[in-house]
Amino acid sequence: MSQLAVTVIGPDRPGIIADVTGALAGVGVNLEDSTMTLLRGHFAMMLVCTGPEADAVTEALSPLGGELVITVREVGPEQTHAPVGPPYILSVHGADRPGIVSAITRLVAAVGGTVTDLSTRLSGALYVLTAEVELPATVNVAELRASLEVTGDELGVGVTLRPAESDDL
Repeated sequence: MSQLAVTVIGPDRPGIIADVTGALAGVGVNLEDSTMTLLRGHFAMMLVCTGPEADAVTEALSPLGGELVITVREVGPEQTHAPVGPPYILSVHGADRPGIVSAITRLVAAVGGTVTDLSTRLSGALYVLTAEVELPATVNVAELRASLEVTGDELGVGVTLRPAESDDL
């Protein structure tokens, strides 16, 4: 069995998830981790799964091509994520502009933190970013919050960082 990464993107329509997962199940693929969402009217799916070689999976998915762009590749042995530290929820909201994600995530990385999940949405003129981050226990969270607020002010957005509750994750 191979560990595979499968990506699917294309115009949204009913049945994409059922079609893709049905084709995968038909060749014995087991889904292990997945994320699926709509991005400005486009369906996007990322899967990590185990199954036959990538060529067999690509062939099974080929009838779904055309409107959908599908990639299949082997990713090697499972990678485990050792938590960096306690989880936090990072939220950003304000006017949309280039550079928000880069500036905010750079501050998290600068203190040794890691982003475990991130999503953004544009609703009219309001830009919203929500991320789950892990911070090393040694991080001075108050100093990081202050840096995030300064950067947020420079970008014209509000930024909050709070400890994640178990029901947030």
